[in-house]
Amino acid sequence: MVEKVITLENIPLLDFLGSENENIRQISAAFPQSKIVSRGNEIRIQGRAPEILRINDVLNMLLQHFNRFGSISPDNVKEYIALEGVPFETDPKNDIIIFGNKGIVIKPKSSNQRKLVESSYKNDLVFALGPAGTGKTYIAVALAVRALKNREVKRIIITRPAVEAGENLGFLPGDLQEKLDPYLRPIYDALSDMIPPEKLKFYQESRVIEIAPLAYMRGRTLHDAFVLLDEAQNTTNEQIKMFLTRMGPNSKVIVTGDQTQVDLPTKQKSGLKEALKILKDVKGIGVVHLSGKDVIRHKLVKSIIEAYDKEDLANENANHGNNRREGQN
Repeated sequence: MVEKVITLENIPLLDFLGSENENIRQISAAFPQSKIVSRGNEIRIQGRAPEILRINDVLNMLLQHFNRFGSISPDNVKEYIALEGVPFETDPKNDIIIFGNKGIVIKPKSSNQRKLVESSYKNDLVFALGPAGTGKTYIAVALAVRALKNREVKRIIITRPAVEAGENLGFLPGDLQEKLDPYLRPIYDALSDMIPPEKLKFYQESRVIEIAPLAYMRGRTLHDAFVLLDEAQNTTNEQIKMFLTRMGPNSKVIVTGDQTQVDLPTKQKSGLKEALKILKDVKGIGVVHLSGKDVIRHKLVKSIIEAYDKEDLANENANHGNNRREGQN
């Protein structure tokens, strides 16, 4: 049995503890194996060390929230408890990855998304391949947040190659970060579904969560981290090799990409395609393919993907036919 005492200094106790200590009672209910007692300006916690650390984190987040906004609502307490709650079992049969903001349940919604979750439990490096809208990035971000929440890693690092995709970054307003933010927006959107805004800001300011262009990874060793490389089809062979060799001890890596949406110059080979070919016989690497059947956006998106796939196949067959005729001539 371990005891920890937290002293509240220069804080209106009623505003922080809640009416009739409601906020403390919520925390006590969430951690029933520990004893939490509020007396005067002291909060005394007794229990096992791992759980006391989690309770301490909740209280620290609430203190930061109070110092910033001057009040704490019961919903605030619930949000921060959810971030530090009892870890989920890493059992593939348990569909729930995490609970997001306001109680949103985040879990795989298709068989291939489920395969991605299962593969991430079994492998330290996973390639998740498929078209837009299949949820590969969203599920990967959820797995990263889960690992951070369960203290399996100390930080999350999310990166994308800064390919201009037909637009010139130099003509966009702002500094480099402001120019790149639109390309990273899908990552921010996913994180905002899973982490309360103030907590997400705190994580980014303290670099617990880092979102940066791929070039920023050079020369680093990414240890004790869950690392996501998104839009990997737009890496060169050198870039993806550089990224994959950044893996350090106790790291998990998910690489996502859509091989049909390469924005590299015409003669530039996609590093993702090369990596899949080179690493196909390496053990400990998972590869999960998602398809139009996994699309969870508007129902028309699935039909649009299927129509484009049909057109690509027709063009490919036509090109093969032309090549054969040219060879005969």
